[in-house]
Formats: sequence, structure tokens, C-alpha cells
Amino acid sequence: MKAQVLTGINEMEMAELADPQIHRPDDVLLKIEVVGVCGSDVHYYETGRIGSQIVDYPYRVGHECSATVVETGSDVKSLVPGDLVAVDPAVSCGNCYQCSIGRGNTCRDLTFLGTPGQGDGCLCEYIVMPERSCFKVSGKLNAVQAALSEPFAIGVYAVKQGLLPINEKIAILGSGPIGLSCMVAARAENIKKIYMTDIIDERVAFAKAHGADYSASAEEIDIVESIKTLEPDGIDAVYECAGEQSTLDQGIELLRPGGKLVIIGIPRQSRVSFSIDKIRRKEITIVNIRRQNETTRQALELLSSGKANIDFMATHKFPFKKSKQAFDLVARYEDGVIKAMIEF
Repeated sequence: MKAQVLTGINEMEMAELADPQIHRPDDVLLKIEVVGVCGSDVHYYETGRIGSQIVDYPYRVGHECSATVVETGSDVKSLVPGDLVAVDPAVSCGNCYQCSIGRGNTCRDLTFLGTPGQGDGCLCEYIVMPERSCFKVSGKLNAVQAALSEPFAIGVYAVKQGLLPINEKIAILGSGPIGLSCMVAARAENIKKIYMTDIIDERVAFAKAHGADYSASAEEIDIVESIKTLEPDGIDAVYECAGEQSTLDQGIELLRPGGKLVIIGIPRQSRVSFSIDKIRRKEITIVNIRRQNETTRQALELLSSGKANIDFMATHKFPFKKSKQAFDLVARYEDGVIKAMIEF
């Protein structure tokens, strides 16, 4: 099969690899239809690592995908060849303590598509995944929507983790795909007011056009002063989606006493810091988000029912052979890109 593999920093090439095979009775052989380019994929493309996860070249990235079932193992009951599926890229062991307490996303033996040390990615023609990672969407969603459900599931999970007994006003700092996923998920939770920020003008406008009550550029105004003028009592929950020290600091300033800072963005630096005086005096709860946990089905139900719509995020589409152009576009934030989708 053909695959796009990383061969160095900012380098990607088409390669010919062996076709994957079914080995376990619950395996499903999938033909990839669409892959979304994620910010974490771009981290590996541009730097060769995320924290302790370091690329050993050549390496295949990609984890947001939809696919068509080609073949199933002997124990697979819910799928047949021809089914279109959304793929949950995380495979937990189901046996460790974390899994037993409902924390499959922090499973001690978790494997995740396109993560060094765990498994190759889906930027290729075929992959094999267990049945439990494959969610049938035939007749409900198209291939692009099914692939977009992966980042949306993170937004659904993050919003749930940030909910408070009083949760009427939130701020989302960073208006890329995950920030926008949080916005759509928050609307589905009937959050009354959503403030959004970014430093890219096109994303500021995009957030406003697609559902934010307030959207502003942190490059052009003091967003803390601006939002606090409108909300002098502070914000109930802040979703940090940029992975920057500056947005972490803004989040702490914006929160009301007793509020929640929900960290979703992945900083490129190994350490970040907080003013202990401010977070202690305001009794701020800080929550880290590790991908998503059992929200794929909920995300798909919200999309198929029409209660949530994320179609607007797929701003650019590329054929498989032009995957590098897709990565370069996303890495450079060019042409107003929100989400680049690679179609097979």
C-alpha cells in the first residue's frame, strides 16, 4: 500500500509499504477515506517530537480519519464490508486500574494512532483497528464529517470536564479546530455566552461568523480588560486551546473565584507556570484534558441528529498525493485554514 511518511523535519515522502493484515478475531481491515490534519501531527512534522514522544524516521502520522470496512475478523458482529466508519484512534487495554475506573484515555497501556512508541498513523491506504474503535456512520454522516468527529469528540469531552453548577459564561482562548469544537459542544450544552480569542485575524472572524458571542484578537486589544469590562464578575470556565503561556495567564485573569481553567492546548515548551497567589486566592480549579474519554458516540449522535454542526471547519481539501502541501498550509496558518482534510 501507499503511505505518506515523515522522513525528517518538515519532510514527507510517499512510500510503498506492506498491506496490514488481520491477526486478531476482533480486528477490522479498513480502507482510509479521509484524514484530517491535526495540530499534533504538525508538531511531529515541524519538530519531530511532542515532549517525550520522539519520531524515529521514517514515520507515519495521522489519527483523525474515516474509513470503509474491507474485511472483518471472525468475532466482529457490528460491522460488515462496505460500512463507513468513524475511527477512535485510541485503543485502551481494558484491564489496567485506569480502565477499571473509567479512565481509558489514561490507560497504562494505551496505544494511539500516529504516536511514536505506540503505533503508526493513518496517513496511508489501509489500517487495521479493533472493532471497538470503529463506529458505523453509514447513512448518517459523510466521510469528511466522520473524520471531523474525532476533534469534535475532544471538544465534547473538554466542555463536560469544565462544567460547573453555575456555568453561564465561558471563554475559549484559541479559535482553531479544537477551540471551535469546544464552541459547538458548549452550544449543545446550552452555555449562554461564549467569548473567543485568537491572534490570527481570519480565525477571529471565523469564530464570530460561526457562533461566538464575542471574538477578538489578542494582538490588537487587551482581551482581559475587554472581556472583564463586559463581565466584571469574571468568567465561569476558560478553555485554553492555544498551548501558550500568554493564554494560560489570560485565563487565570479572566476567571471568577471558584472558576475552572481547562487546559487542552499542547505547549511546545516542557514547562509552564502559574501565579500561585492568583490561583490560590481565587481558588481556581485547573483541569488538564487528555484527548477524549468515551465521547465519540455522543459526538456522532450530536452530529447525526443535527444538534451540532462542524461542517464549516473543513476549509481545505487535498488529494492524498498532496499531503505535504496540506501539512505546510496548516503549519504556516496560510489562507485562513482551519482544518485541512486529505481525501483518498
